[in-house]
Amino acid sequence: MDGLAFTSGRVLSERGRLYTVSSCPGKRVYGERLVRWNGKELREWDPRRSKLGAYLAVGGQTFPFERDSRVLYLGASSGTTASHVADVCSDGKVYCVEFAQRMFRDLVKTCEDRPAMIPILGDATKPGEYRMFADTVDIVYQDVAQKRQADIICDNMDEFSAPIGMVAVKARSEDVTASPEKVFEEAEARIRERGFRILDARSLEPYEKAHEMIVFGRR
Repeated sequence: MDGLAFTSGRVLSERGRLYTVSSCPGKRVYGERLVRWNGKELREWDPRRSKLGAYLAVGGQTFPFERDSRVLYLGASSGTTASHVADVCSDGKVYCVEFAQRMFRDLVKTCEDRPAMIPILGDATKPGEYRMFADTVDIVYQDVAQKRQADIICDNMDEFSAPIGMVAVKARSEDVTASPEKVFEEAEARIRERGFRILDARSLEPYEKAHEMIVFGRR
């Protein structure tokens, strides 16, 4: 691990592999590799299992997560990516919103050993229903496979007064007949219409087909 160095934010990299410092040593979430470095346990972050990891792997530079960040994570599923976010934001909070009850059960198990992760059973299209769990947040991160992805995250940005948003846009969930490029252009345009400015936008291929990560903030 001699070539290990910090890359974006508090994420480490070596020879194309990504790692976060484990906030729960000895515990795996999805069978990831655990390694020792400078007296710490690191968890390998697989970009093929995480769109946020894929964003970093393809060269994404706008990584707003800090040690004490409060993050609203929409579409947390079983907690694979959210657990890495919790490693990075070890002194903050990651509010993990998931709608599917089966995935939520797995998410709750993931959160049990990670105090920074708060599981919330909720619908990302109705932010008012889980508003009680958090006052304001620093970042809204979204990975939901449904229509109106740009509006969903913007609604949550407004509801929680968040300055930064990141959305993994899945083209096929918006329109199976349109080209991914057209879907991405429309999503970016809609985010601008809602009063935000685009900070970064890039394809997640080859890790995720027909996906783009859009990072944006307030004007």
